[in-house]
Amino acid sequence: MLTLYRGTAIALGPLIDAYLRRRIGRGKEDPARLEERRGVPGRPRPNGPLAWLHAASVGESVALLPLIERLRADRPDLAILVTTGTVTSAATMARRLPDGAIHQFVPVDRPAWVRRFLAHWRPDVGIWVESDLWPTLVTEAAAAGVRLALVDARMSEGAFRRWHRFRRLARPLFAAFERVLASSPAQAERFRALGFRDVSFVGNLKAAGAPPPVDAGVVAALTGAIAGRPVWLAANTHPGEDEVVFDAHARLAASRPGLLTIVAPRHPDRGKAIAELAAGRSLTVARRSLGELPGQDTAVYVADTLGEMGALYAGVPITFLAGSLVPVGGHNPIEPAHAGTALLLGPLMPNNRDSADALIAAGAARPVEDAASIAAAVDALLDDPEAVRTMAGEARRVAAEGRRGLDHILDALAPMLPPSSPSPGPGR
Repeated sequence: MLTLYRGTAIALGPLIDAYLRRRIGRGKEDPARLEERRGVPGRPRPNGPLAWLHAASVGESVALLPLIERLRADRPDLAILVTTGTVTSAATMARRLPDGAIHQFVPVDRPAWVRRFLAHWRPDVGIWVESDLWPTLVTEAAAAGVRLALVDARMSEGAFRRWHRFRRLARPLFAAFERVLASSPAQAERFRALGFRDVSFVGNLKAAGAPPPVDAGVVAALTGAIAGRPVWLAANTHPGEDEVVFDAHARLAASRPGLLTIVAPRHPDRGKAIAELAAGRSLTVARRSLGELPGQDTAVYVADTLGEMGALYAGVPITFLAGSLVPVGGHNPIEPAHAGTALLLGPLMPNNRDSADALIAAGAARPVEDAASIAAAVDALLDDPEAVRTMAGEARRVAAEGRRGLDHILDALAPMLPPSSPSPGPGR
C-alpha cells in the first residue's frame, strides 16, 4: 500500500504543483514561502542537535507551545523546528513561538520533496501531535534515523476503522513511531489495537495549554467601548454557527436593550461574510479588521483579526466556545479557561472532550446545544455576576492543574532526546 501511495505521489507531481498554485489564489498557501511546500528550506539549519515538532494546523500547533517553551528552557542547546500545513497556523507561530524556534511549512508528501526537507534539517528527534500521519514523511524520517514520537495521539472512530482495515499493510508506518503518548486511556487502546508500540497515557497536552497572549491595550480599548453594556462572545465560529449565534442574539435582545454580541470567527477571512449575514438581519455591525470599535448602537462586533483571542477572553466575561455545534472536532477550552471567562460549550467536542468534561464537572463551563439553550445560559449569567466570577475562578483552577501534566509528558519524551551538550557544536 505504501509503495502504491509513493508511486501515485510521484506520478501526480504536475497536478500537485497546479493544485498548490490554485491554493495560493484561495489564500490557502503563502506565495512567498511556497518552495517550503516542495521541501526547499527557507532558513539555514542551526548547528547542533535539532528537535522537529509537527502539527497539522492552528489548534494542534498551539497545543505544542507549552512543550516547545519547556524544551527551550530546559535544553537551550537543542534547536527547535516547528512544521505546520496552514497559512493561519504559520501566522500564529510567527507571533507565539519563543525566540530561537524556527517555523517552516511541512513539505507535501512527495518522496523527492520529503527527502530534500530531511537532508537539509537532519532532525535528531521528531515529535508529532495527534495523528497527522503523512506516510512518506513518516517512513522517510524513520529511514533517515529520526527517532519519532506521537504525542497527544488521538484518532476518531471513523479514522480508526479505516486504519484498522489496512493495519497490516500500514505496519511500516505505525512501526516508525518509537513512542506514542495518547491523549486519553481510551485513545491509547485504539493505538495499541492498530499495532503501534510503546503506547501509554501520561497526560493531555491540550490540558496543559499555555495561556493565550493578552494585549492590555486591546482589552482597555474594548472594555471602554463596551462601557457597561450586556455583552457575550462567540469565539472561533465556523460556517453554520454564525446563524445560531444571531438567533441567540435575537432571543436575548428582545429583553436586553443595548445587548452586544461579539463574533470572533476561527478564520478571520470570513469576517466580511459574517458582517453581511448580520446586516441581512438588520443588525448594526462593526468590524475589528477595519479598525472599528463597537459604538453604542452596534449590535454585532465582528472580531476578524488574528492574535487577539486572549484579549477578547480577558475582556468579555461570558464566552460561547464555538466549533462545538458543527462537526469540526471542537476547540481547546483550556485557552479561554486560563483567561477566566465563564464558558458555554456545545456537544461536538471529540478532540477536546476530556478538557470539556473536566471544566463542566468543576462548574467552570455549562453545556449548550442550540440557539435557545445558548440564549438561556447567557441570560442567566448576565443576571448573576457572582456565578460568572465563580465559573471564571474554577476555569483558572482547572487550567492551572492541567499544566502539571506537561511534566509527565516531558519525562516520557526525555529518553528520546539527543544528549545534552554544554554549547551548540558543529552541524552533523
